[in-house]
Amino acid sequence: MTHDKRPAGFWWLAAFFALFVLFMYGPMLVIVILSFQGPEGGLTLPLRGISLHWFYKLAEGLGVVDIGAALKRSLGLGLVVMALTVIFSVLAGLAFRKKLAGGNTLFYVVVASLIMPSIIVSLGIGLEFRLLDSGIKKMLEEFGMTSTLENYGTALGLYTSALGAHLTWTLPFGLLIMFAIFNRFNPTYEEAARDLGATPWQSFRYVLLPLIAPSIVGIGMFGFTLSWDEIARTSQAIGDANSLPLELQGLTTTVTTPSIYALGTVTMVVSFAVMGIAVGLAWLLTKRQQRALEP
Repeated sequence: MTHDKRPAGFWWLAAFFALFVLFMYGPMLVIVILSFQGPEGGLTLPLRGISLHWFYKLAEGLGVVDIGAALKRSLGLGLVVMALTVIFSVLAGLAFRKKLAGGNTLFYVVVASLIMPSIIVSLGIGLEFRLLDSGIKKMLEEFGMTSTLENYGTALGLYTSALGAHLTWTLPFGLLIMFAIFNRFNPTYEEAARDLGATPWQSFRYVLLPLIAPSIVGIGMFGFTLSWDEIARTSQAIGDANSLPLELQGLTTTVTTPSIYALGTVTMVVSFAVMGIAVGLAWLLTKRQQRALEP
């Protein structure tokens, strides 16, 4: 029996890949380790004891910051962004399957937000909503709606300006994924359904949607995870209530205990849980699709 020797270049590439993985995931591993320190733990290694002490401290709150409320805000926003990203991406993908008037211009307009600096997008959206505030207040003043004017705050908010800012980040990715899906999609399945008398809706519901369902799950995962950790596009467009990443960014300058690492561990667990659910669901849908296509 002969054993093929690996070329010397293989080991250099393997070492480079190992260093790359260590560079990518090493910091997260250190944060997770430091979050399980004992009460005497600090912000640097070596590890001083092992306990859940700092997770309990996190549950009690970090000063004036309500971590639970920030977590709920980010989860809520992420779920809404995920749903809208899936809906608009699928609809846009279906629209672009046919020749669309002004389609090229529309595509470049959507994708252009990927190359724009995130902070510029955030500033622009924030400015638009401040101008909207001025217009609304002027209108209320003109109609003499004094009580409404006095109670009016701002249109900036989690599900208005912040939602729009996040969609400028997630929709281009969703659209590009849908383009890739439909570029390799076999239209003969739809043609067979139409030959059998299916309506356009039935063809979409019972043929097209089950076939692209695993990819739609991937778009949803992208939408949630991109929204979950977004800072730059949120910073100037969210209004008064901060999301969890913004609270975490602010806490890095004020919290000097491993509680900050416990919070980082919690956010990582949520991210990996969403990715795990998405991968598992995509796998199940793929298996179901393969069984359906078997003779």
